[in-house]
Amino acid sequence: MVGAPVGVFEEAALAAFDLAFSVDGTLVRRSLGSSWDTPFEAVDPVREFSWHKGGQGFAGWYYAATLRDHVGYESWLERDRLILLDRDPQVVAIASQPFWLHWHDGTRKRRHAPDYFVRLADGRARVVDVRAADEMDEATREAFEATEHACRAVGWKFEWVARPEPVFMANIRWLYRYRRARCGRPVAVADRLREVFREPMGLWEGAGLSETGWRSCTGSHQASNLARHRGRATDRARR
Repeated sequence: MVGAPVGVFEEAALAAFDLAFSVDGTLVRRSLGSSWDTPFEAVDPVREFSWHKGGQGFAGWYYAATLRDHVGYESWLERDRLILLDRDPQVVAIASQPFWLHWHDGTRKRRHAPDYFVRLADGRARVVDVRAADEMDEATREAFEATEHACRAVGWKFEWVARPEPVFMANIRWLYRYRRARCGRPVAVADRLREVFREPMGLWEGAGLSETGWRSCTGSHQASNLARHRGRATDRARR
């Protein structure tokens, strides 16, 4: 596992922050210094994902092809980030609401549950918080700054992400369903298509160059739907 307490300056953070997380259904609280090497990508969420009529959030469960399991989210924005994480080849595991981060800001006790804990293929860890820039307030900024400080102390990367580019995300939302196992194709076909479309080109042009033919990959009907949907998604996003 990659990541370790770094630097004399950061040693104070190892005791200044606590992590509260689920162990066999029980919430335990330990110092950052004694718990940073916990496999947080495998823990249960520290709070429930619920939706209330009239509420601002919209919670649910996203099926991640990377994990072949569901990951919780509390808003459409968090769901979009899950889709993007799920398509990242460097991401091997994702956990939502993995722990409560506790600290004292000099005036009062504070706590914050980051949205996602992400494990990368090389063993490194990333903590992700999702919030639109126009919805940031002072308390949220302070919580994100404290989270970044704690992450830096143990060699994790902290990432605050906002709204993705709308046209790009509209296309990704439609395409992500084809990550499912039922849409899998022979490896040789997939490899050839990736090679052909490494550089931008027209859909039908690339299908012709693939030699295997588009029909052997997704079928001509799906290819036609893909082309039509891309146009509609682009039009909607630009309105």
